[in-house]
Amino acid sequence: MTEKSFFAGFGGQGIISLGQIWVYCAMNEGKNVTFFPFYGAEKRGGIARASVVVSDEEIDSPLVTTPDSCLVMNADSLPLCEGLLKQGGVMLINTSLVKDKPKRNDLRVHTLEVTGVAERIGNARFANMVALGAMARLTGALSLSDIEPILKKFFHTDKHKFVPMNVQAMKAGYDAVS
Repeated sequence: MTEKSFFAGFGGQGIISLGQIWVYCAMNEGKNVTFFPFYGAEKRGGIARASVVVSDEEIDSPLVTTPDSCLVMNADSLPLCEGLLKQGGVMLINTSLVKDKPKRNDLRVHTLEVTGVAERIGNARFANMVALGAMARLTGALSLSDIEPILKKFFHTDKHKFVPMNVQAMKAGYDAVS
């Protein structure tokens, strides 16, 4: 199994953190990984992208030029993801912020009000974790087993109080798609 994923949104949505946690989860499951973040110079509001390869085999190239799956967290990311995604690829669209639909009809498009689900959990800032859970289920790349210790290693100790809500957000995203 090799899954090439591309996550896109704007700065402040936690795209880079999502990619890092995705990689840590995959490593915890004994898989090979690569991770390439990209973000604009702005602190919040600029573009943020992360490409990740997760594989049971050795990874030949860390570059993700034609992803198997894409996460579209904001409207500006839709054209980019649509242009990159392979034929028959999986696209998850955050309908809380993206109202348009892709023009291509050769994609497996899933929609989820990612930000809305996060708000119902308690805070829109957990949207990236909702998306992570949904993408894990849609791609089958991660099982998300034993996630709490991974999050405790990832987040500084002063953020550990938010780990249960992050786990809840991932589970909500996982359960919200099929």
